Amino acid sequence: MRPLTDEKKVEPTLPQGAGQQPAKPVKINCSRGLANWLRTNGVSFGFTSYRTGRLYLIGILNNGKISFHERQFIRAMGVHATPQQIVLASHWQIWRLENVIAPGRVTPEGFDRHYIPRNAQTTGDVDAHDVGVDNQGRIVFVNTKYSCLATFSHTHSFQPIWKPPFISRLAPEDRCHLNGLAMLDGAPKYVTAVCKSDIVNGWRDRRAEGGCVVDVETNEIVTDRLSMPHSPRVYNGELYVLDSGRGELARVDRKTGERSIIGFYPGFLRGLAFYKHYAIIGLSLPREQSFAGLELDDNLKKRDAEPWCGVQIVDLRNGDVVEWLRLEGEVRELFDTFVLPGVRCPMALGLMTPEVQSLITIEAPAQPLSTAS
Repeated sequence: MRPLTDEKKVEPTLPQGAGQQPAKPVKINCSRGLANWLRTNGVSFGFTSYRTGRLYLIGILNNGKISFHERQFIRAMGVHATPQQIVLASHWQIWRLENVIAPGRVTPEGFDRHYIPRNAQTTGDVDAHDVGVDNQGRIVFVNTKYSCLATFSHTHSFQPIWKPPFISRLAPEDRCHLNGLAMLDGAPKYVTAVCKSDIVNGWRDRRAEGGCVVDVETNEIVTDRLSMPHSPRVYNGELYVLDSGRGELARVDRKTGERSIIGFYPGFLRGLAFYKHYAIIGLSLPREQSFAGLELDDNLKKRDAEPWCGVQIVDLRNGDVVEWLRLEGEVRELFDTFVLPGVRCPMALGLMTPEVQSLITIEAPAQPLSTAS
């Protein structure tokens, strides 16, 4: 792994009138080459911090500096993102944010995407984790409290569409801590769970081992040899997963379940996205009670290392960290990461800002409006 040197401090960048600064400061350091990596690859990225309820968007301003754009959504969790849309799970709602900047247009500061919260589906506190959008445009989310995959209902909090074979019935008991979702060809394909427990909060006694990946189509257990796994993803035909309890990014053979380790990264890993031959990984500081006694502790001690909260960009060809961003202060845990290809500098509108009331945008009519005679 390449030494993590050449630090560069970054201040959060918020456009004028964009709302309140966070109540407590967050210190941000990043690798000196991060801005150039974003510029060279023509990409931006983002991540969520669920305990502090924040959505972050990272890009490059006109002056060449990194834009660190922050918005607050209570308990911000899983994200499905495209250059035009962000779907975000939060405490009791799932939000849809839409870009309103026309193609080719850029604000004076250099923002080429402006995501506006247009719709929120109220699910209640079902502890929604990962989210995806299927090939029919339907939002699918991991309903962790009820140990199932679910989608929206016009009338009710949710409609269940699948549960693991080891869960006997739907109950608000977070039995196995179902958390991660991998989509394939526009449909749910794999999920991760901390264990196969079928009793209330049973996963808390099975954190060190027994973590599993389940095939949604066949109900087969691909592997059950992980430790608190998160963020399964299918990329270029291969299945990747964060073996969070060990601090490792792993590639899992979809037929045999064999695990090959790409690398160790110093933190409790959650949030995995890809671009070209890079993985964008979220790292969190371990919680003393929830994460105690994991192999991650030993792996950190072996390397005489302190855990990180931040994002590391990894070259999948060799496991090296090529760029990174580290947070210190109030933000201690991240949940999800996402990539915005072809986006130079994104921003979003928050729910508690004056602009959310005053900013009006109008879609062109489908046909000319009739005129009075």
